[in-house]
Amino acid sequence: MADIELRSIHKSYGDVSVIRDVNLHIRSGEFCVFVGPSGCGKSTLLRMVAGLEDISSGELRIAGECMNDTPPARRGVAMVFQSYALFPHLTVRENIAFGLTLAKKPADEIARKVQHAAQVLQLDALLDRKPKALSGGQRQRVAIGRAIVREPGVFLFDEPLSNLDAALRVQTRFEIAKLHHDYGRASMVYVTHDQVEAMTLADRILLLNAGEAVQREGSVAQCGSPLELYHRPRTLFVAGFIGSPKMNFLPATLVSAAPGRATVRLHTGETLEAAVDAQRLPPGAAVTLGLRPEHTTLGGTPQQLVRSVLWQERLGESTSLYLDSGVAGAPWIVKAAGHTHAAAGQRIAFGLPPDALHLFDDQGLALERCVPDGDVALPIAA
Repeated sequence: MADIELRSIHKSYGDVSVIRDVNLHIRSGEFCVFVGPSGCGKSTLLRMVAGLEDISSGELRIAGECMNDTPPARRGVAMVFQSYALFPHLTVRENIAFGLTLAKKPADEIARKVQHAAQVLQLDALLDRKPKALSGGQRQRVAIGRAIVREPGVFLFDEPLSNLDAALRVQTRFEIAKLHHDYGRASMVYVTHDQVEAMTLADRILLLNAGEAVQREGSVAQCGSPLELYHRPRTLFVAGFIGSPKMNFLPATLVSAAPGRATVRLHTGETLEAAVDAQRLPPGAAVTLGLRPEHTTLGGTPQQLVRSVLWQERLGESTSLYLDSGVAGAPWIVKAAGHTHAAAGQRIAFGLPPDALHLFDDQGLALERCVPDGDVALPIAA
């Protein structure tokens, strides 16, 4: 078991800050995902935990011990890379056992641990094959097996699914989630650019900024559970990054604010109510209205707008309708049932439920939503 603590971590290359002021405590057994746009420093942060990158300033502690100057081999971590990094001339069995063999562990111990890892990852029938005879998903499982046999306190994953096709990504994602369940005492840190992976795997997500925002606000845009980032994003950036399709945004003006309710006027003239506390802003303040495509309702509902269809994307299980929002280059997206069909130019009515709306001030900071967002428990079968 190993907690990971990052205290005021900073990484720079010359005058360029890549990581600034990261403070994070990953509890033993927790699955934490680092996510963010390209160039935000998520892999750099992971490599600092592994000891493959120096820390410019701040302190890294694993299991209570300062690790800033500790070599990677003595940190009690195992890392799975984006590239499988398998030895092509060795069998699956020999690849999995490589670290233990190098450490001169007893042969019976090596055999026992390799067999156990192979069973967990469903590699039993492949132990005598060479990597060239494996699929991409099988190769990635071998790389994970090589990490498992070391029985580390910390597993580190650096975009392990990015080289796999869509079907294999889903399958291997399930296997990584199962691995976390089976090795629940080990901490897991996972880097990805795919927010679907982050939402499905994480106990907690660390969403990182990129570019100028790092210099202004620090590297951390928001840290919390997947549903916290989904339902209560702190900023426009977080709201736009989490969710697919991304949240709809429209410019608006605050008309009035009361406890738990705000009235706004869209740039096209319509007036809407949002279950948001906007009392810290004066009437007339510029705001941005946000609503996720899946929370937009079709038909004659309260707070109805009527817009023209620009085009549609039919995905089978759902259809995304792109509507003219009145803002160039920013269509309003409505996620509808898969059998929904709308012709280009057709005018349709859709509703904006007050409880589903978000508001952001002119600095991009979220105003507090006044709605519950707890999980709904399924009934227990008899």
